[in-house]
Amino acid sequence: MAQTTAQRQAAYRARRATAGKDGNGERRLDMWVSSEVDLALARLARRYAVTKRQMLERLIVRADDAIVRRLDPDSEQWDLYFKASP
Repeated sequence: MAQTTAQRQAAYRARRATAGKDGNGERRLDMWVSSEVDLALARLARRYAVTKRQMLERLIVRADDAIVRRLDPDSEQWDLYFKASP
């Protein structure tokens, strides 16, 4: 029996969610941002010759790394930071 478009899309999203070396996959973000943010992201991506997704990932990972480097792994701040809900 053939799958509906919705069923194929659901299966595709499920595969993406568990793909990868660690089985952790990817997560989908669905949000609205201001025109200013979208235009700035496009400029940054063009400047560094990457996609907007790659640029956003770089910015987020670098910001997160900067915070984590300043935290003591045995501190309450570390625990609070890593208990942020997804």
